[in-house]
Amino acid sequence: MMTLKKCNLCPHNCLVDRTKSKKGFCNAGSKIKIAKYGNFKFEEPCISGRNGSGTVFFSNCNLNCVYCQNYEISSKNIGREISVKELSDIFIELQENNCDNINLVTPTIYVLQIKEALIIAREKGLNIPVIYNSSGYENVETLKELEGLIDVYLPDFKYINNDLAFKYSGIKNYFEIVTNAIFEMKKQVGNIVLDKDGIAKKGLIVRHLILPNNVKNSKAILDWIFKNIGKDTFVSIMAQYFPTYKAINYPEINRKITRRELKSVEKYMYELEFDNGYIQDIGKNEEEYVPDFNLN
Repeated sequence: MMTLKKCNLCPHNCLVDRTKSKKGFCNAGSKIKIAKYGNFKFEEPCISGRNGSGTVFFSNCNLNCVYCQNYEISSKNIGREISVKELSDIFIELQENNCDNINLVTPTIYVLQIKEALIIAREKGLNIPVIYNSSGYENVETLKELEGLIDVYLPDFKYINNDLAFKYSGIKNYFEIVTNAIFEMKKQVGNIVLDKDGIAKKGLIVRHLILPNNVKNSKAILDWIFKNIGKDTFVSIMAQYFPTYKAINYPEINRKITRRELKSVEKYMYELEFDNGYIQDIGKNEEEYVPDFNLN
């Protein structure tokens, strides 16, 4: 049984009583905490859609990546507490603002409250797809709590090697945990289904952020996806890395990725003949990151 009283929602299994303001690895309490919400138009094309993605950014995180690009939200406890009812009202508001979906960003540590809010929102008429946008570091039993409520799973797959995961995210068992979670996500929602306008209605998209000096890691992740969940899996390769937060303390990742690194991963993705996905481009202006192409 998943519970906040002895919190076991994520693989850390801190077992703290969050109902009594005890804090575990993620620093979250019993109440939902969000940093912001609104219409967000800079996701993958099948997520951003025509009108934008109705995105809710949850505060705190169950990872502590040294290069986190949202570290103010994930590590500095920034945000405001809201009730389950308020969260359900936000979902309805985003739908009424013509967003193409509800996009839950870093939701893992609030799964029980989110589940309750989604049930309430559906009773109020919520009928657009719900996207679970997470680090991938998930308990399978927690994901099972969401079966039937999540339409699109959007996990990140950061590392093939647990040594890298420990070095950059403080996690010792990352690979085993993330791959089991991805299997469960695929079991629940299957491959991506797009509507006539190319917007995701259901399915799995696996994201991967290329890290400097870690092209082998990226290629190995593509290998794993190809061999274990199939070439028809939607993949999203991100080139938007920039050194921030604590990355200055790690010289090998204290820079942006190079075009050569990006093109090496891109070439390998084509060699594997994936059917679907996206790759971000660094762009002529190295400060610009835009969706490059659809593999279809």
